[in-house]
Amino acid sequence: MIPFDLQEPASLAEAIALLDPDDPSVRPVAGGTALMLMMKAGLFQPTRLISLRRLEGDLRRVHVDEHGDLHLGALVPLSKLELSPLVAEHAPAVSETCRTLSNVRVRNVATLGGHVAHGDPHMDLPPLLIALGARARAVGPRGERWIDAADLFVGYYQTALERDELLAEIVIPAPSPDSSAAYVKFTALSADDWPAVGVAAAVRRREGVILDAVLAVSAATEKPIRLAAAEAAIRGKSTSSGSFDEAAEAAAHEVEPLADIRGSTAYKREMVRVHVRRALIKASHS
Repeated sequence: MIPFDLQEPASLAEAIALLDPDDPSVRPVAGGTALMLMMKAGLFQPTRLISLRRLEGDLRRVHVDEHGDLHLGALVPLSKLELSPLVAEHAPAVSETCRTLSNVRVRNVATLGGHVAHGDPHMDLPPLLIALGARARAVGPRGERWIDAADLFVGYYQTALERDELLAEIVIPAPSPDSSAAYVKFTALSADDWPAVGVAAAVRRREGVILDAVLAVSAATEKPIRLAAAEAAIRGKSTSSGSFDEAAEAAAHEVEPLADIRGSTAYKREMVRVHVRRALIKASHS
C-alpha cells in the first residue's frame, strides 16, 4: 500500500475544509469497512484520508423531532440503528434490515453515512430509505442542502454529493398510521454476503386496498431505483396475491439488471419479480 496523508479534524467545519473538490484521491473515511477493502484490492489509492472519528454531536445522535421525523446522524454505527428503541418504534423496517446487514463485526464499525455515501448499489439501506421517503442533509463550504433519497444515487458508485460535501444526517419522515414498510433480499453466495437483489416496499392501505405504494430495488441494478411501473400497477388494487403478481410482473419488465458473479441478467430479472411480490406481501401484513 502506497503511503498517504491521514488527517483527523476535530470539527465538521475542519473536515469540510480539508476536502478537495478537484482531487478524487482525497476522501473522508468513517468506519472504513468498504474503503479499506478497495484500497487493499488496489482499486483506490488515496493521497489523503480525512478521518471523521473525532467528530461528535448530532452526527452520532438518533432522535425524533417535534414533527415525529426520525433523525439519524451520519456517524451512527449500523449496530446502533439495529438496537435503537427509537428506530424500532419509528422505522421498524430499518431495525429489521440492519439485523441481516453483512455481519455484526461490520455493523459495529460501519456508519450510516459511509453506508449511504459510498454509493455501492449492493448496500441494503438505500432502497429502504427511498421507499420511506427519506432525505439526506449534505454540508459543504456553500452551506447545507437537502437531497431526497430517490435523487441521491446517480450511478454506479456515484452519488449526488459533491466532493467537498459531507453527509450529516438522514431524516425519515413520520409515517402515517395506515402505512408500513418492508425490505427483502436474496444473497446468492452466503448469508452475510452482498445481496444479488434487494427490494423495499412502503405501502399505505385501508380496508384491504393499497392507497399508495413506493417500491425500490437495488443490487440487481447499477444504482438503487424506484419501480414506477410496479407502483402504478399496485396502486388502488386490493391486497391480494393477484395484484401483487401484476406489480411483480411490471417490475421485472422495467428493470435493466446487471450481470455479475451473483447472477445473470435473466436470473436477476426473475429475482426482482419474486422479491417485489415478497416485499409487497410483507409490507402489507406488517
